[in-house]
Amino acid sequence: MEITQKFNGVYEIEGHVATENLNQGTKVYGERLVEIEGKEYRIWDPRRSKLSAAILNGFETFPFEEDSKVLYLGASAGTTPSHISDISKNGLIYCVEFSPRMMRNLMDVCNERKNMIPILDDATKPKNYMNLVQKVDIVYSDVAQPNQSELFMDNMRLYLKENGIGILMLKARSIDVTKAPKKIFKEEESKLKTHGFKVVEKVKLKPYEKDHMAFICEFSF
Repeated sequence: MEITQKFNGVYEIEGHVATENLNQGTKVYGERLVEIEGKEYRIWDPRRSKLSAAILNGFETFPFEEDSKVLYLGASAGTTPSHISDISKNGLIYCVEFSPRMMRNLMDVCNERKNMIPILDDATKPKNYMNLVQKVDIVYSDVAQPNQSELFMDNMRLYLKENGIGILMLKARSIDVTKAPKKIFKEEESKLKTHGFKVVEKVKLKPYEKDHMAFICEFSF
């Protein structure tokens, strides 16, 4: 079985994206495990993870390092955060999730992965978790709300280190179902730029996710 390295901590195995399993022998969401040359890899499902979809669709700005500190907004049950946990194995992933039901599943993942910290809170109120979260290298937001751009910017301003990167997984239909997604993407990009954010890359997530776009942003303090 052939394996090539795509990014730091990210591999391509027979057309699939994968990460080396930090917790060998354990699955997080039923993903396929593959052993190659004594190492175990988790196949990263693009229909379960927008970051995997973005990578397969040509994502070029990949800021995750082995020791990255990441603030993940909208961690849900921990699918994508667990792959980031594999990549940033010596870093920290602060996983903010609002739903108590999702948090129960997320807790199970975090209990097996010591670099993931679960935070039950509201990402629209970033000051709530100031006593728990340090400055981070990356703010990653996947919160399907009408104000998803605003909460992303608020968290960036509060927690991002200088020269850090923000990744916003924007869901057009959560903002306005009456408008064309293309128009919403343009309006939200304009909003980011107006507030001092530089959009360095945009990636559509079709066919894995409908009406979604990944925005990769920098912010000058």
